[in-house]
Amino acid sequence: MNQLLFIFNPTSGTGQVKGALAPILDVFTKAGWLTTSYPTQCKGDAARTVRELGPGFDRIVCAGGDGTLSEAASGLTRLKDPPPLGYIPFGSTNDCAATLKLPKKPREAALVAAGTGVPIPMDIGLLNGKPFVYVAAFGAFTKVAYDTPQDLKNTFGHLAYIIAGLASLPTIVPYHMSVEHDGQTLEDDFYFGMVSNSYSVGGLKPPKADRVVLDDGLFEVTLVKKPLGLTDLTDALQALVNLSPADRSGSLVQFQASRLTFTCDRPIPWTLDGEFGGNQTVNHVENCQKALQIIAPAE
Repeated sequence: MNQLLFIFNPTSGTGQVKGALAPILDVFTKAGWLTTSYPTQCKGDAARTVRELGPGFDRIVCAGGDGTLSEAASGLTRLKDPPPLGYIPFGSTNDCAATLKLPKKPREAALVAAGTGVPIPMDIGLLNGKPFVYVAAFGAFTKVAYDTPQDLKNTFGHLAYIIAGLASLPTIVPYHMSVEHDGQTLEDDFYFGMVSNSYSVGGLKPPKADRVVLDDGLFEVTLVKKPLGLTDLTDALQALVNLSPADRSGSLVQFQASRLTFTCDRPIPWTLDGEFGGNQTVNHVENCQKALQIIAPAE
């Protein structure tokens, strides 16, 4: 019987994962897996568990939010011959689940992770050596998608992100930096930057999402330059959350790249997959092509 390591975050989805354990484990058993279950105990525990126990298993499945998936993937990058990774989403945002088109119901997602799904290659990013699955970001709107109140989202939809983004600006000073990528260099004042490999970021479809190929060795890069006025900023924000077809202000810079270096005269705080990712003046971002085998629904 094949061995499966099931890692779950008991606090994800306001603890909903605990109530779904029995049907999930039943799916695993019926699919022919001998399952070892491990509830994470603290931040970083999923990565450590995958790193230490992963080599002894034929498949790893994690249940929780995008942070749990990011940790599990981080642990897999440390293994010489990593097994495929399945994912059962329970978080509040679940960007990776949207990108992979995973079912929202736990039992159906478990069936994909352990039975009907197929492993597909996926690029993994490194920021100064730290792995991330789908996004590394800095600046004014980094936390907007994660911190915008739910009642504001319910009332205003995508407009809520523009409202929250504008509200955050008085406390934000743009970063003057150079951005080197694949033999080219940009230098300007930037309010925001995002390096992503996803069809969904913070629950929103990012700009140029139609260009995303999960295993092409390229990131989609989005930078927001310091705008000349409030009208330009609003135009850039609308384009950023796909409310308008184009950015008329010229504040939105978009391109694809496999390697980037961000250099600034002051430390730049980053988030990786929604978690704090460090604070340095020089930051190197690298695409590790097809570094992860992740389970997705069969076509």
